[in-house]
Amino acid sequence: MGLRIKLAATAIGILVISGCSKNAQLGEEMDHSTMNQHMEDMDHSSMGDMMEGHMSHDDVVMLHDSTGENELKIPTMLERDAGEGIIYTVRAQKGKTEIFDGTKTETYGYNGSFLGPMLRFEKGDKVKIRTINELDEDTTFHWHGLEVSANVDGGPHDALKPGEEKVIEFEVAQEAATLWFHPHPHGKTSEQVYNGLAGLIYIEDDNSKSIGLPSIYGENDIPLIFQDRKFDDKKQLNYTAVKNEDGTIGDTLLINGTLNPKLTVKKEKVRLRLVNGSNARNYTFKLSSGDPFVQIATDGGLLNEPVTLKKVTLTPSERAEIIVDFSQMNSEGEIALINEEGSVLLPFKVSDQSGAVSRIPGEMNDFSLIEEEMDLPVTKKIELFGMMKMVTINGKKFDPERIDFTQQQGVTEVWEIYNKPDMMGGMIHPFHIHGAQFKIISRDGEAPPENERGWKDSISVKPDEKVKIAIQFKHKGVYMFHCHILEHEDNGMMGQILIE
Repeated sequence: MGLRIKLAATAIGILVISGCSKNAQLGEEMDHSTMNQHMEDMDHSSMGDMMEGHMSHDDVVMLHDSTGENELKIPTMLERDAGEGIIYTVRAQKGKTEIFDGTKTETYGYNGSFLGPMLRFEKGDKVKIRTINELDEDTTFHWHGLEVSANVDGGPHDALKPGEEKVIEFEVAQEAATLWFHPHPHGKTSEQVYNGLAGLIYIEDDNSKSIGLPSIYGENDIPLIFQDRKFDDKKQLNYTAVKNEDGTIGDTLLINGTLNPKLTVKKEKVRLRLVNGSNARNYTFKLSSGDPFVQIATDGGLLNEPVTLKKVTLTPSERAEIIVDFSQMNSEGEIALINEEGSVLLPFKVSDQSGAVSRIPGEMNDFSLIEEEMDLPVTKKIELFGMMKMVTINGKKFDPERIDFTQQQGVTEVWEIYNKPDMMGGMIHPFHIHGAQFKIISRDGEAPPENERGWKDSISVKPDEKVKIAIQFKHKGVYMFHCHILEHEDNGMMGQILIE
């Protein structure tokens, strides 16, 4: 334990020298003498917890293999309310869910006990959503990836108290994409998502409907929300018991809330919309057969051309749409979606029945990164740094009264995001910006890989990596930018930008 204490002391010293201006536990200004006193006050157990928490991301607990005994649940498509206009009602609720046979687990959900429905919009729709908080605590409704004005974005400033409701309105002005929604109350996001608050948004447009992609929801167009969890001996989601300040990681995978799932498919092309809805776990998806698949979309829209891959990695909040052609596979053989460690995530059962005819067109979109954008100077520099409760952006923790940056509505600027290593080497930070989709200009000066040359709202940044993005905001107001490891976000790894 002595070595760990020495390492912890060094880590804290580096954090303070590098600009971590607040004592993580006491919230006070922290100079060297304060830091030393803080070190004296920390016991061996808390220091050990700090180091264990950080090191747990270097040696991530493996997921249990799916036994494939339960058919994958498909989120219901939310029906519109009766009446004029496009109106939906979304309720945040508490409930009990039979995740394990014969046991009721206490959970949260939207319009139900666990997870939520899928909302389908079309570009040009004028939408109203009645949001209702039926929980016993404050919550917000954040529309992740949706380009809307800040007053309906659902950030931490937009908390609804228990029993409160709010009607929001917006026009859908972006192209076809797979988005999602989840809570964003400051300090409670990680626990509320962990307990089950997450839902889907599909946007369609004329282009996406006309190019012939697999599009029969629940049959050859399948959403997959990946979330790892740790259940206690009573099969409950005891977040307080398992919480890790560096990002909570579990050993049990749920896909769309389904334990030990399998997916029965026909001999056809199947579109899988991958959503990393975990608090902190990264996933590298592969097929157990070694066969390639085709990626057709990023977070915010279709790629210009399909990209053939054998694996794709998503950090928390990132999405990717892929197509697997099961018509070319032997239905006798076993095939599954697995991760980098070889854990079986989702076994596929391929029937002998032929499915719908669909195609993967050679041209899908007209996304472009123009020379003018690439030549713009960097105007915003973001430095991600720290671990556990001592995480910062540009040496500061989130302050709801502080505006960190300003930008003009409709003006494209270049941001540079740098993940500064700590004394233990650091960890990947998924960086998310509210209210806009952006373009990746470069990673460490090199062009991004082909499957990242599309609209993004979240981006993986490795330790000591610098990423440049071009971003334009279509609406005015105050938006969040933050690490999407949910515990880091709750611990203050978040800032605010005012769009004027």
